[in-house]
Amino acid sequence: MSERERDRQRRFILPVYNMRLINLGPDPSLAYRPDQQPVTSKAQTEFRNFESGELFDRVYNTYKLMHTHQTLDFVKRKHVEWSGCTHAKMTMMQAVDSLDQLVDESDPDVDFPNSYHAFQTAEGIRAQHPDEDWFQLVGLIHDVGKMMALWGEPQWAVVGDTFPVGCKFQDSIVFRDTTFKQNPDNTDSVRSTECGIYKPKCGLENVLMSWGHDEYLYQVMKFNKCTLPEEGLYMIRFHSFYPWHCGNSYTHLCVDKDMSMLSWVKEFNKFDLYTKSEELPDVESLRPYYQSLIDKYCPGVLEW
Repeated sequence: MSERERDRQRRFILPVYNMRLINLGPDPSLAYRPDQQPVTSKAQTEFRNFESGELFDRVYNTYKLMHTHQTLDFVKRKHVEWSGCTHAKMTMMQAVDSLDQLVDESDPDVDFPNSYHAFQTAEGIRAQHPDEDWFQLVGLIHDVGKMMALWGEPQWAVVGDTFPVGCKFQDSIVFRDTTFKQNPDNTDSVRSTECGIYKPKCGLENVLMSWGHDEYLYQVMKFNKCTLPEEGLYMIRFHSFYPWHCGNSYTHLCVDKDMSMLSWVKEFNKFDLYTKSEELPDVESLRPYYQSLIDKYCPGVLEW
């Protein structure tokens, strides 16, 4: 261990309780994506290739668990459990640093802590959007909701594509044909209909999404009254909502505001997907700049 790493461990004490380290395994939220233009020179086909072999089975099983257990009732229970933000108190930078503990050992692209991906995403955005500091901050913090895994939340309730619950599961959802068969909402007389419990054009803000790190961080930001603009909050809440921003599904639930935000979510997504690189950023040199953004938009100790 280098002197920098030892100093970092001495300096960083995460103020949480009942935290335990687990291996997230492969993150299926980056698997089976519609083609997008990468922001690196690496070929798209080289990213997250889970189409065959042992890793495919693990990804498929993750989605099968997710699609079996992510019901309307499950999501409502998770909102009660997590949206009150009673699990910990820490700063946003401490939350980012906690991702040091999450190394995806099965990731075919990288073998370094998720905290590096946070800074890589933020720096990719900073290079192309130098005037949108809030956008850069979203790049830094978008995955911190994965801390739920350190509190024992199973992987299928932390990572992966998100989708609305309480209405028909659309065909654009990953593995739609084979993984929802044991989900009771799939055959419910109301929840299996096109709109389900919702009214047409009700707006995505009134839709319950499957539970994961996106929804959790969105709830944390609202609970702590963080001042990111609406575009940033949409990026946080819907960056894994691939059936919407890549599959063109669920537009019957959207209002004009949702559709106007769609281009921002798409813009964020290309940085999230394609900024991974073995060239790791110098996190310590970047820390003061991003701390200034945290102080601007989500300062102080937050409740999680």
